[in-house]
Amino acid sequence: MCYFDQTRWVCGYWRWGHFRQQCNKEYRMGETCGLKLVYETRTEGDKCKLCQDTEKKQRRYDKMYRDVQRWQREGSRNATIERTCAEMQEVLGQIYRMREEHDHRLQSLGLVGLEYDFLSLFIRTGIVCDEEDYMSD
Repeated sequence: MCYFDQTRWVCGYWRWGHFRQQCNKEYRMGETCGLKLVYETRTEGDKCKLCQDTEKKQRRYDKMYRDVQRWQREGSRNATIERTCAEMQEVLGQIYRMREEHDHRLQSLGLVGLEYDFLSLFIRTGIVCDEEDYMSD
């Protein structure tokens, strides 16, 4: 039960900081017993790096969504639409994994994370990326 600093962001995400104090169970200098307790919590007034990266990915996804909508209205660029839809699915998977990692960290503290449904996010956008939907035969 050695003591460590902790950093916590506004979004609830946290990480361990530097070692601060050794507990009585560990007698060797410079060693820790393996159990971590919080010595001091430093609160950051900003969102964590993971949230910032997720927001960047979401903005990228939104731009691709608007582009595909525009291209579908114009009725051209079928290959570009197909490629962009594949990229959208990849970005959506990355967003899902990042939010899952974020929520896992929140749950480890007993905090309730944001409920996130991968399929509902994809359906919410309204773009169906199947060849039949944008290919004109």
